[in-house]
Amino acid sequence: MQSRDRRVADDTIARAEESATGVKSARRTIALLEVFAAHRSWLSLAEMHEATGFPRSSLHGLLRTLHDAGWIEADEAGTRFRLGVRALICGTAYLDRDPALPYVIEMLERLREETGFTVHYARLAGADVVYLETRESHRSGHLISRVGRTLPAHATALGKALLAELADAELAELLPPRFEALTGATVTDRDTLYGELGVVRERGYATERGEGTAEVACAAAAVPYRIPATDAVSCSMPADRVSESEQHRIGAVLHTAAADLARQLRRAGIR
Repeated sequence: MQSRDRRVADDTIARAEESATGVKSARRTIALLEVFAAHRSWLSLAEMHEATGFPRSSLHGLLRTLHDAGWIEADEAGTRFRLGVRALICGTAYLDRDPALPYVIEMLERLREETGFTVHYARLAGADVVYLETRESHRSGHLISRVGRTLPAHATALGKALLAELADAELAELLPPRFEALTGATVTDRDTLYGELGVVRERGYATERGEGTAEVACAAAAVPYRIPATDAVSCSMPADRVSESEQHRIGAVLHTAAADLARQLRRAGIR
């Protein structure tokens, strides 16, 4: 009986170790894909080792598996790698399956015509915002934020509109200890950011000038079809062509449009 109990215990330990190995491998795969997503150029094995700290032997196995599955592609020499077409297919599937986006696209089209500027729709992902849809101004060729672009929430009007939905305790847990400065105007002080979020809560929209992108002013409003809101709509404007009063007027327009969209989504049962 004791021998049987020993075998059961050994089997349990073996399964636990196998499970732990599987989880570890999955986490490393995800981390490696995120390294590829964060770099525009081809990456060598040495560069991936430096970025992840993973053993080279493990990297070899992960790269071979991802390459065979089409998630990454190699250069002609087989020594450098970048994301493959499967990453695009899965990313597009995320958008295709989001029931809110058909309503969002209709709203963005209206807002672009009404404001004359580029408009965006983004979602909070951790301490970042990810762009899900963009409609470029007919007369602008330089304010493009492509779908899938990720920016720190603290440096964007979109992000501030969504961070304002959270309590201070939630913000303390979510935000990094130090804020990255994207430009010389980016707010990097926590107390200053918290003060701005208080203003956003009072008026219903966020603004920033040159914090995310130099010479670009933005306004944004959260879309409260979820509580707390996870999505927001924004408008990007050339800072040298738009006064602060006009920026605030557009912020109020976005606030109204976001509230209308939220009502549409709730009526459609979308959460």
